[in-house]
Amino acid sequence: MSTHTRALILGGAGSAGNAWLIGIVAGLLERGVDVTDADLIVGTSAGSTTAVQLVAGDPRELYEATIAPVPPRLPAGPAAGRVDGPPRVNHLERTTAIIAASADAVDMRRRLGASALELDAADDGTAAQRWRAVAASRLPSQEWPERRIVITAVDARSGDPVLFDRDSGVALADAVAASTSSGLPHRIGEDRYIDGGYRTNADNADLAAGYQRVLVLSPFGGRTRSPKEWGLHLADQIAALHAAGSHVETVFPEDERLFGANAMDPSLRAPAARSGHEQGVALADRIRALWA
Repeated sequence: MSTHTRALILGGAGSAGNAWLIGIVAGLLERGVDVTDADLIVGTSAGSTTAVQLVAGDPRELYEATIAPVPPRLPAGPAAGRVDGPPRVNHLERTTAIIAASADAVDMRRRLGASALELDAADDGTAAQRWRAVAASRLPSQEWPERRIVITAVDARSGDPVLFDRDSGVALADAVAASTSSGLPHRIGEDRYIDGGYRTNADNADLAAGYQRVLVLSPFGGRTRSPKEWGLHLADQIAALHAAGSHVETVFPEDERLFGANAMDPSLRAPAARSGHEQGVALADRIRALWA
């Protein structure tokens, strides 16, 4: 067992998932439990954004900003374009079909990468630039935090899992943009990367192997889109952590309706954050027993 003791796993689930994670951590902190002091924080997809946001400031202030009223959206002008792929591409349908046609996890990642590269070939690079700008705008700082954060992604060309941290030589905004790229792959130089949720699942809790105490905050409730026999489900990863001697607590949303196909809807952020906050306050004693 590692001399490191505590790992915090922040899963992905779009904008609503980001808000729920913020609410949970703020609720815990309100009750005197600061889980951002973990020895390792793993952020996947939306969880990568959350990881940076939570360690760079006060989670309670971030929570208050998250539940603030959302200004009405302005109609999209003629120059406004999607940053996650060409118009009229349903990425959920596209990726679901690829997963269904895949033989195993390795095959899935290769197929998903190849499909993303096809979309990338039709783009002149401006979509990746726009997406990087969006990712950067969500971060309180453009510098990697001192605390150890690992951000997950997948190499679109090889299908190999990728882990970014402050020693990777990759800018923080690029790492987050890569981990959250569920449409077009994110470009970093000549390399291309897709969403970190395709590494294993939306949580990647297996990266906490060797840590004595592990807290998994899973907006998708441990669900995954891959077949059970692939062994990528969160339950399988938690069982492996337990078998290796780790003490693990998992927290799932109480209202799963907030984290479906519409998880990117900004109107869901406030209710998701409030729901998470209530859970954080209610679960504080249980998490304190793990963390203290």
